[in-house]
Amino acid sequence: MIIESKECYLASYAAEGVPTTEHLKLRTVPLSLSLDSIPDAHVALQALFISVDPYLRTRMSGQDHGLYSPQYPLNQVITAFGVGKVLRSKDDMYGEGDVVLCPLLPVAEYCVVPSGVVVRKLDPAAGIPLPEYLSCLGVPGFAAWVGIHLLGDPKPGSNVFISAAAGGVGMVAGQLAKLKGCRVIGSTGSDAKVQLLKEEFGYDDAFNYNKETNFDAALSKYFPNGIDVYLDNVGGKMLEAVLNHVNLHARIPVCGMISQYNQTWIEREGVRNLLNIVGKEVRMEGYLLGSYLDRFVDFTVEMENYIKQGKISSKIKIYERIESFTESLGSLFSSSNTGKVIIEVKPQPT
Repeated sequence: MIIESKECYLASYAAEGVPTTEHLKLRTVPLSLSLDSIPDAHVALQALFISVDPYLRTRMSGQDHGLYSPQYPLNQVITAFGVGKVLRSKDDMYGEGDVVLCPLLPVAEYCVVPSGVVVRKLDPAAGIPLPEYLSCLGVPGFAAWVGIHLLGDPKPGSNVFISAAAGGVGMVAGQLAKLKGCRVIGSTGSDAKVQLLKEEFGYDDAFNYNKETNFDAALSKYFPNGIDVYLDNVGGKMLEAVLNHVNLHARIPVCGMISQYNQTWIEREGVRNLLNIVGKEVRMEGYLLGSYLDRFVDFTVEMENYIKQGKISSKIKIYERIESFTESLGSLFSSSNTGKVIIEVKPQPT
């Protein structure tokens, strides 16, 4: 059985700016779903949902610095975290119809992948919508959990600041900090998102960084008693402002620096007050999720319980079909999206 599958591949690297259709292109390729054509220990998958995350941008620059993520090979299909359905299997662990989570799912309608890249089966009847496995239970949720639970480790009453608070990581991180009894403030890019953070995600307060552009003054207003934990998602001027307001022994888990991803390193803004880290004995630590995979089961159990108990919620922006990948990736670097960006590969009829 031969089918045609649309896939997204990297035609050229984008050293600067947001990748466009000049860099990311679509093609249609034939794919055999015949069991005889599938190697042992492989599965054929139909992609259901694909996660679109900021770190993907760093794999398209052609430069080996910053996150030091392996660059996507040119002219090969790109991969992302995703949910797929097993169509054919050459592995006894997986059967036709199984729904699975795959961190290296090709951005394609159909694919054949080694079964070793599948991390778990999902139960569609478990009461958790499948897109949540790419949101609260996926890369953003895990990044938030590691940053708050393991590295930030705020105590009840701590003052916690989260940048990019209405994004996939920030919306979960704020809720986790609130569950620990903290006072939580977020920054975001619109008044509507400020309202969302306070009304849906339980933030004590938030500010629109496009209006309150003097970040130092804003932090003086929202943190009169200083900052104990800052989950950094943006870097740049916001990080510099935070360092003027940290308390003694503050902790700064650095999840990412999205304000820097579309620039070469010599064009990025430097932080001028790093000496404050010494004077306030601040612990500032970058982290990659691959170093915490031994805690993924702990995270999953805890987060699933929070979701089922209604203690953690998310907001998901769905784009439709593989063709929307470039647009959906670009939305991460503007104020146009709220929450977690996910592609539904084959939208269901309404």
